Amino acid sequence: MSYLAVAAGSALGGLLRFALAGWLMRLAGGTFPWGTLAVNVAGCFAIGVLASMFPPEERGFPWRLFLLPGFCGGFTTFSSFGLEFHGLWRNDAGDKAVLYVAATLVLCLLAVWGGLTFGARITGNSSN
Repeated sequence: MSYLAVAAGSALGGLLRFALAGWLMRLAGGTFPWGTLAVNVAGCFAIGVLASMFPPEERGFPWRLFLLPGFCGGFTTFSSFGLEFHGLWRNDAGDKAVLYVAATLVLCLLAVWGGLTFGARITGNSSN
């Protein structure tokens, strides 16, 4: 039942992300990813509100699963990243929180570059 709650929430969150980010990109025009930025900010705000409504001791609660890892996770994983950072910070693990931010930023950017490089080599398509 837990997996079903997360899957259903993820599907709805992903659909909303796709629609909202696309709409905002068309509305704003240009090349700056306004849609993605807006979705990430909205998702972080939403997960903050929802986490305060459904505290960690209710981890198995179906609505918490549907809304936090499900809907918010499908809407943007950046919201989970933000919540995890605040969990570390709040628990007096500031050094781990800063390390988490730095490692996420550096490793994820390197992973995108590595994935693009690897994909270009195996497909012969270097347009990325």
